[in-house]
Amino acid sequence: MLSWALTFLILALIAGILGFGGIAGTASSIAQILFFVFLVLLVVSALARALRGKTP
Repeated sequence: MLSWALTFLILALIAGILGFGGIAGTASSIAQILFFVFLVLLVVSALARALRGKTP
C-alpha cells in the first residue's frame, strides 16, 4: 500500500514539473488518500498486536 502511495506521489511530482496540473492534482490526492489508509491500517495492526499481548 505504501509503495502505491509513493508511486502516485512520484507521478504527481513529474506531472507537476511537466505542467500537467490536472493529472498532478489527481495523482497527489490519490497518493494522500492511500497514505492515510496505510497509516490507519498500521495503527489498527499495532493495536491488535498489543491487545493480544504478542511481542514483536
